[in-house]
Amino acid sequence: MFHRSLVRPLIIALALLSAAAQADATRPGWQEPLLARLQNIAAKQDGELGVYVKDLHSNLAVTLHAEELWYMASGIKVPVAITVLRGVERGDWNLDTRLTLAADDFVDGAGSTNQYGPGAQVSVRALLEQMIIYSDNTATDRLIRLVGIDAVNELVGELVPEGFEPITSLADVRRHIYRHLHPAAEQLGGRDLIRLRQARQDNERLDKLASLLHVPRAQLAPISLNTAYTRYYSSNLNAARLTAFGKLLERLAYGEALGAEQTDYLLGVMSRVKTGSKRIIAGLPKDARYAHKTGTQRARICDSGLIETSLRGTAEPVLVVACVRGELSLAKAERTLRQVGEALNESGVLQREALN
Repeated sequence: MFHRSLVRPLIIALALLSAAAQADATRPGWQEPLLARLQNIAAKQDGELGVYVKDLHSNLAVTLHAEELWYMASGIKVPVAITVLRGVERGDWNLDTRLTLAADDFVDGAGSTNQYGPGAQVSVRALLEQMIIYSDNTATDRLIRLVGIDAVNELVGELVPEGFEPITSLADVRRHIYRHLHPAAEQLGGRDLIRLRQARQDNERLDKLASLLHVPRAQLAPISLNTAYTRYYSSNLNAARLTAFGKLLERLAYGEALGAEQTDYLLGVMSRVKTGSKRIIAGLPKDARYAHKTGTQRARICDSGLIETSLRGTAEPVLVVACVRGELSLAKAERTLRQVGEALNESGVLQREALN
């Protein structure tokens, strides 16, 4: 498992290579080629690319805009999962504990939890695995209701004291977006959010919003849905520096976020993720094991995780956090993240030589 050999060396040689950094003759050969490839990928984008890569064996890193705040979207489900599993470790509940779904738990999005109705009982295990593997928002919000959003933010503050902005529920993400169109959107319920998502075109969605709020369309703010999203992103809710999100994953890998049993369980679940098949994993070696979590929202996508390859043997994994923003085409943004995976593969960091 990922944390099995993660014993910190007594002397840590930490080198951060940013877009502005100069070459260092002591660096292994993978850093400069990787940075050059990432810069080349970024230069060809309509949007912006941010990347943080760290070899946990050597503690050497490459960064591209990684100290900026990036919207992590469903990446926030990783700290939610850690918070839930902390409760398992304390004995507050176990993975087989069944939770009752309430009407306000329901949120639009992927996964199978929305097939149930209010009053249905679903195990913590099923909800957590839906949340991570399929990025199920309803499962996420039910687990957030279990632990409390304050507990999630407190856990993040404990593990990574700097670099994270406040995390909210997934339903509140939607409400915060729509309130830029009308203040009454703060009162939208879960089923309302699902009905809004069913309106595929932006103009149709604005009509539906006005209908759900029982106001004329003319009373909505005279802005586009894209502008509402942009204003929401400027709040920095659910955002983090890529280096900070990487630190969270690093502490998980080292067994510093959870005990051994729950660390193994969570990383195992993250290795089964079904979302993002056209992102970083598409550019990695076929035998790579990638424990990761994706995030997707309008003009924002991310892919973050821990990579092991057969050529690196039992060495500590390579950590990557990568996001694209400002690209409205999901296909183009995903292609960019696939190219990040290819750049990692071509740089040599995933090879045995990187361990020397």
